[in-house]
Amino acid sequence: MNLSSNQNGLTLVLGGTGKTGRRIAERLTARGHGVRIGSRSAVPSFDWENEKGWEACLDGVTAAYITYAPDLAMPGATDAIRAFVGQARQRGVRRLVLLSGRGEAEAQACERIVQTAGLDWTIVRASWFHQNFSEGAFIDMVLNGVISLPAGDQVEPFVDVDDIADVATAALAEDHHNGQVYEVTGPRLMTFADVAADLSRATGRKIDYVNVPHEAFVSEAAKSGAPKDVVWMLDYLFSTVLDGRNAHLTDGVQRALGRSPKDFADYARDAAETGVWRAA
Repeated sequence: MNLSSNQNGLTLVLGGTGKTGRRIAERLTARGHGVRIGSRSAVPSFDWENEKGWEACLDGVTAAYITYAPDLAMPGATDAIRAFVGQARQRGVRRLVLLSGRGEAEAQACERIVQTAGLDWTIVRASWFHQNFSEGAFIDMVLNGVISLPAGDQVEPFVDVDDIADVATAALAEDHHNGQVYEVTGPRLMTFADVAADLSRATGRKIDYVNVPHEAFVSEAAKSGAPKDVVWMLDYLFSTVLDGRNAHLTDGVQRALGRSPKDFADYARDAAETGVWRAA
C-alpha cells in the first residue's frame, strides 16, 4: 500500500460534522493524519456562502474532502465548487476527493471541475444512504412506523455511509486511488417496501411503507418547517433521480477496498442495537 504524500500536511474535511465527513475525520485521525474540520461551527469557520473565509481554512492544507450540502444538483453548486477548487489550487492543495451524486448531470459537471483542476483527484459517486433512515430525513418515519414516500416500487442500491467513508479515506490517504471514479452501491437492489421490511425485522416492530403522491409529499415537507433547500432536494431526488437511472449495482466499493459493501439488513441490525429507533 502506498502511503499518501499528503500525510505530512493537513486534510480539510468539508462537512466534517456530517454523515460522511465525521466518519472520514475519525478515520484519518486514527491513521495519524492531521485533520481540519470544515464546518460553520469550526474554527476557522467554513461556510459555502462566505468565500473570504476559505483562505484560513485552506492554510497548510494539502488534501481536501469536498461535500456540498445539501446536494451538488443545487443551483449555484458548480460556481461554488469552481471557486473552492481555484482557491485550493492557489493555496497549495495537491489532492481533492469529491463526494458526488449518481445519475445527476449537475453533479457530473462539478466532477469535471475537479478532474480538470490539475491536481490529484478521486470521485466517490453515491446515491441513497442507509443512514437516511437513522441519521437523516427519514428517521422520524421509522420511529412513527410508517415510511411515507413517493417512491412507488422503484429499486435502488442503497449504500452504507461507512463504506463511503472508507472509500473516501483511502482516496485521501493512499496514492493509488488518484484518477479513479468510484461509483459506490450496496450489494442489493431494494424497493422502499424492502427497506421497511428489513427495518421491521431489525426493530422487532411493524414498519410499513406507504406510497404517496409526489406533490402531496413535497407540500407536507414544506409545511413541516423543513429548510427550503432540503425541500428542494427531496423534490429533485424523488421527481428526477428516482426514475430507474440508478437501478443497477456497481463495484466501486470492491475496487477501492477489496471487499464487499455492507448490506442494508446488516446496517439495520447494527443501527437498531444502538437504540436510535427506540421510542423515548
